[in-house]
Amino acid sequence: MTANISDVEAAALAGVDETAIAGILLELLAVPSVTGTDAESELQHVLAGHLRRLDLDIDLWSMDLAGLRAHAGFPGGEAPRTEAWGLVGITRESDDGPTLVLQGHADVVPPGDLGQWAGDPFRPWVAGDVVHGRGACDMKAGVVAILAALAAIRSAGVRLRGRVATHFVVSEEDGGLGAFGTLERGHTGDACIITEPTSGALMIANAGALTFRIEVPGRATHGSTRYAGVSAIDAYLPIHHALAALEERRNAGADPLMADCPVPYPLSVGTVRSGDWASSVPDLLVAEGRLGVRLGEDPAAARADLAACVAEACAGDPWLRDHPATVTWPGGQFASGRLPAGHPLAALVADAHADVTGGPRPAERGAPYGSDLRLYAEAGIPTLQYGPGDVRLAHGPREQVPVSEIVTVTRALVLATLRTAGVR
Repeated sequence: MTANISDVEAAALAGVDETAIAGILLELLAVPSVTGTDAESELQHVLAGHLRRLDLDIDLWSMDLAGLRAHAGFPGGEAPRTEAWGLVGITRESDDGPTLVLQGHADVVPPGDLGQWAGDPFRPWVAGDVVHGRGACDMKAGVVAILAALAAIRSAGVRLRGRVATHFVVSEEDGGLGAFGTLERGHTGDACIITEPTSGALMIANAGALTFRIEVPGRATHGSTRYAGVSAIDAYLPIHHALAALEERRNAGADPLMADCPVPYPLSVGTVRSGDWASSVPDLLVAEGRLGVRLGEDPAAARADLAACVAEACAGDPWLRDHPATVTWPGGQFASGRLPAGHPLAALVADAHADVTGGPRPAERGAPYGSDLRLYAEAGIPTLQYGPGDVRLAHGPREQVPVSEIVTVTRALVLATLRTAGVR
């Protein structure tokens, strides 16, 4: 720690409980809160209990799914769901100062092939300082850091001049329904820190990601007379090559914030489905993937770019010229977003990190993935991401997070909260 820390701040930092941090993380990881499942809702109610114990005013509500889906700004979704719960906790102090939003998502992606895990992904295990399990870094560690920071401030008896609002949301992984519904309900703030895994860096911008579907027609026939038909698989190949060229073109001259990303705006085909019988020539191929949106780019322009690419590939192919592929946009639609240039939130969080570590201020970077950041930015709330965990381990069978890293982020959040909301 540095000499920049006041006596009040030191008292709050002394309240950071490493044992409690590890215990709460293990509790949350044991709830298999995959996007859209009943367990996702269960975890929101578990988190509401934690917020009540912190003596916050709680807003826990069942979202109007039909109304939100009909909204012109609905951010899309991929996981089927019958319900979505919003959860906001707000400190009871006066509102004479700014309101800081601390935001995290409760949902996690499915575990995938269980054979690749060293243990049950939803029965977390500890090896030394490291906790393993699905959601460890993305992003239940960040949620725990928020809870632990508020608990430390409470234990020190610090009275805030402004307010802190915790936004715990669902459905971040498939579009951002939870954050969208929370903002639509009127919950807002003067600044927002999202504790996504950043390995201690400040993510002040996010690229976007748009889910696309390309349907490529063929002509079915018996496999023994394949020459009489047209395989949709073969027909798709020129489109696939065109998409690779599109990705290369769209990544030329990327924003300097994305300099650490080998491919700042990836275009990835994630699923390809074709055929229903081994001895039949397939008459349809459906490819689905994600298109990276450049910083500051209108998502409509990005969609038009991909549609034009597919149309050009079809125009150059004898079959597709008369039987063109179609492009649609199901699923999550993440625009890009960024903290306004020169906004003091970045310096404030950077100084907090440096003050608790005694090291340098963290780097400011952009991230190649979509997140809830853009929804808060679109709502006029200056937002950045800063949290524990290495995003390269997210969504994989080696997902893990060091408890020491959660502690560091928790301590930085304590300082950032006190310095933003102010102390009486």
